[in-house]
Amino acid sequence: MVYKTKGVCAQEIQFEMDADHKIHNVQFFGGCSGNTQGVSALVEGMDADEVISRLEGIKCGFKNTSCPDQLTIAIKQALNK
Repeated sequence: MVYKTKGVCAQEIQFEMDADHKIHNVQFFGGCSGNTQGVSALVEGMDADEVISRLEGIKCGFKNTSCPDQLTIAIKQALNK
């Protein structure tokens, strides 16, 4: 899945979700490299619903969203397809 982010430094998130709704190969394009690499490593192989429950609603500074929060929006879109 390719998701164009809104309201964060990263411009795009790419990831794969298998038939069991496990998340794989998350890549953020742009944003804080260390943080986005960390998020990607932590969610590798995690169930989509678990990622959403842990990361949804996280904010970055004064922004209403964050890169982890944007990942949850992308995963929700992928689940609804």
